[in-house]
Amino acid sequence: MTQAYETLEITRSGRVATIWMNRPDVFNAFNEQLIADLGEACAELDGDAGVRVVVLAGRGKHFSAGADLNWMKRASAFGEAENLADARRFAGMLRALSDMSKPTIARVHGAALGGGTGLAAACDMAVASADAVFSTSEVKFGIIPSVISPYVLRAVGPRHALRIFQSAERVSAERALAIGLVGEVVAVDALDAAVAALADTLIAGAPQAQKAAKDLIAAVTGRPIDDAVSEETAQRIARQRATDEAKDGIAAFLEKRQPAWLL
Repeated sequence: MTQAYETLEITRSGRVATIWMNRPDVFNAFNEQLIADLGEACAELDGDAGVRVVVLAGRGKHFSAGADLNWMKRASAFGEAENLADARRFAGMLRALSDMSKPTIARVHGAALGGGTGLAAACDMAVASADAVFSTSEVKFGIIPSVISPYVLRAVGPRHALRIFQSAERVSAERALAIGLVGEVVAVDALDAAVAALADTLIAGAPQAQKAAKDLIAAVTGRPIDDAVSEETAQRIARQRATDEAKDGIAAFLEKRQPAWLL
């Protein structure tokens, strides 16, 4: 049973769970409570075997406007130790979202600013409506997008990050698609259908293989293609082929039946 949260709600449709950030009055800007709730929700859903795909979305007009102004005001009065503890909590939440063992989709509409861009980038993939706009706007406030940087860099690479981190410019949905921040842009009224279609595609895959594929990407990204990488990839596929899931998947294909994970 899904637990109750102060700043978000979780809905379920079959094997898909959607985490709805639910602070529409402040455009889903995050504060200490939303950060804590998101971290706990990620842990809850990651441990739920009945959930195959997790969608992150925002209630109201916007996905997330980034940091709550009152939270920023409180943080500006913190000393270094308090700021470090605060930043570590935010970093831990993003890591929990990024490290989920099942596929995650950001459903982005309206504004995804500052940390909102970070949330979208921390998900495995993102689908945006045509009205979506992104920005790493931190330099306008004299700070930097430090905690979200690993996820944004993973999505867009250093060249694009050099520009958007320093310019703080608004990035349209079309440009976000071009630089790799999102994987798909659709009409506003087609967003839910597009997310559902992607979720259905993901559910067709084997869950253990999907986690192994995610681990594979993390293991080989940025490494030279040398003997060590070749050996590691060979060992990874050999281990995967030996799993019951793989044996059932191959047998199901040959026998023209559904594999066990779809039953």
